[in-house]
Amino acid sequence: MLAAVMIVVSAVVRFGHASQTLQFFVSAVAIIPLAAMMGQATESIAAHAGPRLGGLLSATFGNAVELIIGIFSLQQGLYSLVKASITGSIIGNLLFVLGLSFFIGGIRHPIQYFNLRVARSNASMLMLGVGIAFVVPSIFSMTSRANSYTLSFGVAAVSLVIYILGLFFSLFTHREVFAYIEDTSEDAEEHGDVKYRLLPAIILLLVATVLVSIESDWLVGNVKSIAQGLGWSEVFIGVVVVAVIGNAAEHASAVWMAWKNRMDLSLEIAVGSTLQVAMFIAPVLFFTSLAIGNPFQLVFSWPELVSMIAAVLLVVILMLDGESNWLEGAMAVGAYLVLAVGFYTLQSA
Repeated sequence: MLAAVMIVVSAVVRFGHASQTLQFFVSAVAIIPLAAMMGQATESIAAHAGPRLGGLLSATFGNAVELIIGIFSLQQGLYSLVKASITGSIIGNLLFVLGLSFFIGGIRHPIQYFNLRVARSNASMLMLGVGIAFVVPSIFSMTSRANSYTLSFGVAAVSLVIYILGLFFSLFTHREVFAYIEDTSEDAEEHGDVKYRLLPAIILLLVATVLVSIESDWLVGNVKSIAQGLGWSEVFIGVVVVAVIGNAAEHASAVWMAWKNRMDLSLEIAVGSTLQVAMFIAPVLFFTSLAIGNPFQLVFSWPELVSMIAAVLLVVILMLDGESNWLEGAMAVGAYLVLAVGFYTLQSA
């Protein structure tokens, strides 16, 4: 119901020729319930499809909103916005979402535990997908002989292959290590937590995807006017505003799972979403930019690189003991707020 209301309001504001600032924020708010609908539909389809195919579907559609917004941004030539939204999704999921999950869950449960083997596997993937894949092209591109597009192509291809291998690892060859995901799907089906039947879920997912595409087009179309009107840089809009919009539904899910003391699932939502963005969404956006004739380089600015590396290192340190508490969550959220303020100040530099 909320999604339908926001779609109507967004259309009225758009075709009523309201201010571009109002159009931007109404479109942004409208995307949030639509993203939640896509998540619910995907979860329902995944529950009906079984743990293996369901896990693959969840991995594929988990960050569909970021992908859609990214594609429309590429069409507009907003390369800095695309890279900033990738940065924002990574630091937002790792520091804000996971930190808030640790904090909220820690208030109710003094010490919470999660699968240490899975945490170590995720930590290794984070170091590769962010720590190496994003840093190496940026450093090598500083030399006069380096071809940034060749570097970007190589990194995108390798990241995508490793991500697919990671899915094969978790869904097939080492399925028992990730057994808690399967248990979650089975429990949801047994207790009637599946929100939609299969056919309605598929229809809902298609409709929500189309509506998100429309709202994303309207949102991206007003970015430049917002940047000029409010004095915000495209980097700040991408890192904070667009990233929060695209991940709002997942944010709520991860925190709710932590409150219920299901830290394995909470960790999977936050860290898994980060890996999707770094090793799937970013390469797909790069190859999409080549296909539409607006290629961009996977070369990030130093503030973006330092922020992503700092987020990865802090989260890896917090995960490696297999337990969490509210103070660790407060530290992660505090780190995110510091980075957000830093990106805000860039617009006045």
